[in-house]
Amino acid sequence: MIRIGLLGYGNLSRGIESAIKRNEDEELVAVFTRRDPSSVKINTEGVKVDTVDNILNYKDQIDVLMICGGSATDLPKQTPEYAKYFNVIDSFDTHARIPQHFAAVDESAKNGGKLAMISCGWDPGMFSIARIYAESVLPEGKHYTFWGKGVSQGHSDAARRVPGVKDARSYTLPVEEAMDAVRNGQQPEFTARQMHKREVFVVLEDGADAAKVEETIKTMPDYYADYDVTIHFISEEEMKKEHAALPHGGFVMRSGVTGNGQQHEFIEYSLKLDSNPEFTGSVLAAYARAVDRMSKKGETGCITVFDVAPKYLNPKSEEEQRHTLL
Repeated sequence: MIRIGLLGYGNLSRGIESAIKRNEDEELVAVFTRRDPSSVKINTEGVKVDTVDNILNYKDQIDVLMICGGSATDLPKQTPEYAKYFNVIDSFDTHARIPQHFAAVDESAKNGGKLAMISCGWDPGMFSIARIYAESVLPEGKHYTFWGKGVSQGHSDAARRVPGVKDARSYTLPVEEAMDAVRNGQQPEFTARQMHKREVFVVLEDGADAAKVEETIKTMPDYYADYDVTIHFISEEEMKKEHAALPHGGFVMRSGVTGNGQQHEFIEYSLKLDSNPEFTGSVLAAYARAVDRMSKKGETGCITVFDVAPKYLNPKSEEEQRHTLL
């Protein structure tokens, strides 16, 4: 059995916990929290919930530690710190800062003789694999990534910080006309506005000025100002009933040419997810298997999904993989 620990217990951790139950070669052995452990109720009976202050007491009891914090402040500190002591996986998703994060984690993991995987999930992660395969097969071409329809947790949090907003849920939607243009063989240059739209559902505080809230959200730099945004004001009851789930998904496309340049070729990979955290947890559970197998072969340092052969992800034997999947 591959013994797994979870650092943090939020939406992603619960998704991993659910995925572990569907993998017969994995077991959850401990959950670590910065909160009072007695206040954290997990969904797996008989599993220890302990304070993060005691995590090093479990070095010999955990094969892979899943680090489930946020990319803004948690993972840049936690992943390098714990990669000294455990084989680890994180879902760091600030694309522009991946090289810096990789370097810090690589140094730490090598010093500790451990194997660490960063930026694992569906983007970065499975979408990254789709991009590298497509670009390698069609070197002359252009790739496009469209996200949605799905809940953007970061944009939702930004909307909730606006004065007068009691709750908000922000959806990212791909622009269908842009996707159709790519599918038709064009290779256009798009602005952010031409590729995606934002749709925001807002519950107002009592007495809040709806027009002012709408203007503040639509002009918010870095989040909404560069997009066409539609605001819907709804009741708290409707928010709980209609927008409690966390769906997401998207498309990776590569438009290219072969031969003398007259033959158009097109590759498309897509995901449609009812639950972003549960699907991401399933990806992480598969890669925990790979990290455990590669670590036992003596590999150390930091890796990404680009470094993992598909055979390490699947619980079947290599012979059975060739028979049933090749």
